[in-house]
Amino acid sequence: MYFFLLVGVVTLGCCNFGCASSPPVTVKYLPSAVVSRTTDRLDPALMAEIVGSEADAPYRVGPGDSLLVAVYGHPELSIATYAGASVTSQTTRLAGLVVDNDGTIQFPLIGSVQVAGKSSNELRIFLEKELASFINDPKVTVQVVITRSLRYSLIGQFSEPGLKFSDRPVRLLDAFSLGGTIALEKASLRTAYVARDGKRLPVDFRRLVLDGDLSQNIPLRTGDVVVVPDRTSDQAFVFGAATGSGQRGGAVPFVNGRLNILQALALTGFAFRDHVQGSLSSTHVIRSSGDQAELFVVDAQRILDGEAAPFELAPGDVVYVPATALANWSEVMQEIVPTLQAVSGVLTPFVDIKYLSQ
Repeated sequence: MYFFLLVGVVTLGCCNFGCASSPPVTVKYLPSAVVSRTTDRLDPALMAEIVGSEADAPYRVGPGDSLLVAVYGHPELSIATYAGASVTSQTTRLAGLVVDNDGTIQFPLIGSVQVAGKSSNELRIFLEKELASFINDPKVTVQVVITRSLRYSLIGQFSEPGLKFSDRPVRLLDAFSLGGTIALEKASLRTAYVARDGKRLPVDFRRLVLDGDLSQNIPLRTGDVVVVPDRTSDQAFVFGAATGSGQRGGAVPFVNGRLNILQALALTGFAFRDHVQGSLSSTHVIRSSGDQAELFVVDAQRILDGEAAPFELAPGDVVYVPATALANWSEVMQEIVPTLQAVSGVLTPFVDIKYLSQ
């Protein structure tokens, strides 16, 4: 349809203007400024150690949980078999003894017992061993009837953010459902992360949510924090040395989701009117997400001279302009690691683990 409409317009034009020839339109396609591109990823064994694989592991007791403990033949030692009738359902419900905030319970004959961190079977074995000093061949059963120690914090672009409780261990996608839905039009999946014990885990939210890659659907631990930032917080990090002015650089925000390499360099002190701006032809870019990374060498000088196409950055990119051309990535990392150490808290988990933790 569009082809014939176009022909009609051209024919009409020929009738009105005598089919006067127009100068040909020349389209110039600029070559890529990427000199080289390599990939890198974290060692799978290291990933397993960092992320863990406890999804099928036995449940471990924590503060707030309720336990039922029975000693065969000794009902006087049993803990809170029932808690009466439920107000809402009018049916008998199990309650048990609540584990204190310090992870202990008070057990007859034994006293204070540290139960946090133990599975029900480990707790059974422990109690049988301790009770053996008081009764002959004790037989103990332990049951977790209410789980209140499984808690996760969801922050950012969730429809229902906040502290969430679960009655069972969950994986990352399960945690999403606890927070309602994610506002994908506002969310920055590339910079989203899971924080555990003060460290961010190398999980790729884009591969999980957009591509359905279930290898990123990691098991969560109680206390994990899931953060999905707003896109307006996206930024790249630019560092380097311009002769005569020492180290320069910093964080550069994205504007309407866009930022190219020349804009980032200009905004961090690499004013292109200066005579020397480091080796722009050897600009290095680290782009990482989850456990994977792409390592680019970009000839930014050719872009500046109009001889190569612009190079678009992605949120979390680390850009480094060396003072002189460097032969390999090992030399780059030797120069840049001291600077990255100072801002490690805002870099992607890959960069932190791969380059700063070794």
